[in-house]
Amino acid sequence: MDIYGSGSKAWMGFMAAVLTAFMAGCGGGDEIFGITGGAGGPGPAGPAPALGALGAYGAFGGSGAAGMTNQGILTVITGAQGQPVSIGTTGASTTNDRFHDTTQPYTPPPAATGCSYTETTLNIGRVDGTINTAAPPPNAPFCPLEGTATTFAAAQAAAAAALAAYNDLSPPARPGALVIPANLGGQTLAPGVYTTASGAFLITGANLTLDAGGNANAVWVFQMASSLTVGEAAVPRSVILAGGAQPKNVFWQVGSSATINPSGGGTMVGTIIASAAVSFSTAGNAIVATLNGRAVGLNALVSLVNTVINVPAP
Repeated sequence: MDIYGSGSKAWMGFMAAVLTAFMAGCGGGDEIFGITGGAGGPGPAGPAPALGALGAYGAFGGSGAAGMTNQGILTVITGAQGQPVSIGTTGASTTNDRFHDTTQPYTPPPAATGCSYTETTLNIGRVDGTINTAAPPPNAPFCPLEGTATTFAAAQAAAAAALAAYNDLSPPARPGALVIPANLGGQTLAPGVYTTASGAFLITGANLTLDAGGNANAVWVFQMASSLTVGEAAVPRSVILAGGAQPKNVFWQVGSSATINPSGGGTMVGTIIASAAVSFSTAGNAIVATLNGRAVGLNALVSLVNTVINVPAP
């Protein structure tokens, strides 16, 4: 006995044909999430920029006298997949302040040995890898292989790669950004290129969620002519990844400065490349701020206060 009847069978066949034709006309994929033919592409943003020499860096403090500074004893810059990482600047080693790395046996201050960059008992930042700067070698005679022509060349290469990535993320290179409200707090965004009419993005009032829709290769690019601000004066905010989104595929192209969670705490995600300064937390905050990504100030200081940076593998 046919419980559905011949009319129902005809209707089901018709709907199946319509669905097949619809999927074929759409290319069989999800243009929003970048899934085509079952293979995960980067989505509307296009492929992530090639980071090159910058890929190994958790933070980079601009050129000349810009440098980097740390306050507090809880700062750690490490590879998210256990890989060695770097920080640096094209300036002198003296502009990289209150860090040490793991290339030499280390004793903390006050009698600091190893590659310690003007650390004090209250200001210690660990880098699980190398620190690349211009001369002179830091903490002589304990660190003869840094602050050399070799580490300066490595820093110059990273600076060039950072500028190239910044330009790759810019509106001329990636036009057609979707214009959305300036406050990203409380939003859930699919992969894509985003900008805002005000020129400044902020994440306040609630967290931002980035949903890859099951595509681990999905890419987000946020373009802003001026600043990026995350968190309120007393409340940190976070970027939440969903649907298989990965920190290595999130990028913030910042026309001026980036201020991340001045109250401490919170988890920021992605590679931040700012034309001016980048700061995490403020002096005196003991609550750890976290970045799953990279912090780059092309022309100004990168300032960390009790900040943990988990650097994704390139």
